[in-house]
Amino acid sequence: MEEVKKENFFKRIFVENVSDLGKTVIESVDGLGRFSKFVLSFFFWVTKPPYRFKLFYEQFYFIGNKSIFIIFLSGSFTGMVMAYQTYFGFKLISVDSLVGPVTALTLAKELAPVLTGLIVAGRAGAAMAAQIGTMKVTEQVDALEVMGINSIQFLAVPRIVAATVTVPMLSALFLCIGNAGSYLVGTKALMIDEAIYFQKIGEFMFLEDIWQGIIKATVFGFIIGSIGTYFGFQVTKGAEGVGKGTNMAVVWGMISVLVLDYFLTSFLIQVL
Repeated sequence: MEEVKKENFFKRIFVENVSDLGKTVIESVDGLGRFSKFVLSFFFWVTKPPYRFKLFYEQFYFIGNKSIFIIFLSGSFTGMVMAYQTYFGFKLISVDSLVGPVTALTLAKELAPVLTGLIVAGRAGAAMAAQIGTMKVTEQVDALEVMGINSIQFLAVPRIVAATVTVPMLSALFLCIGNAGSYLVGTKALMIDEAIYFQKIGEFMFLEDIWQGIIKATVFGFIIGSIGTYFGFQVTKGAEGVGKGTNMAVVWGMISVLVLDYFLTSFLIQVL
């Protein structure tokens, strides 16, 4: 009798685990389908008039100008830290003259676009989800539809386009500020010769390296804007739903940046 009970217990545990796994897979596939449909809707409405340039400019200002301070702060200290860490590592093998190009290449290809994407996902992506989510639960989105205004065109398109344009600009700013920080630490604190510092950067860094980071940042901006607005439209259940949607927008925005970074790197290295 006890053996039968034990067998039934294990069967029940197995069935529950398989059921939970199946439910997770189905929900993931369903969510991916809804997100793909949302992105296709964006591409449909982005070319349709009327073009609300005022909304675009507002989002450009919000995502771009409002992020400059944190980009400046993050970029400068990232460049400084990179210079220090690279110098003390390279000094062991007597190639400390390569601090400049290694820091510049790392910033251009990886750190500038990735860290900019993470910063924008945490700051602007969350705000997009919260703004649209609040409008959703207060029925303002329904009011737009009743007035004959497509909510995706009015709310999502300006935010996604603004993010796609501003993130590469912020990434380029991050790169410049990071290199300035690296230069100050390398030449003033670590006493690397300025002429050698710039000569080595010229020898090892090319325009293709900068383009690789710009392309990555553009893709990151589009994904961050799409995810932020998508989760805003998915909000339900009042304030609790807004909090959950905001959290999901930040989490999935950051995960997408890190995952896409690998695939974009493996692709762009072959192309550029």
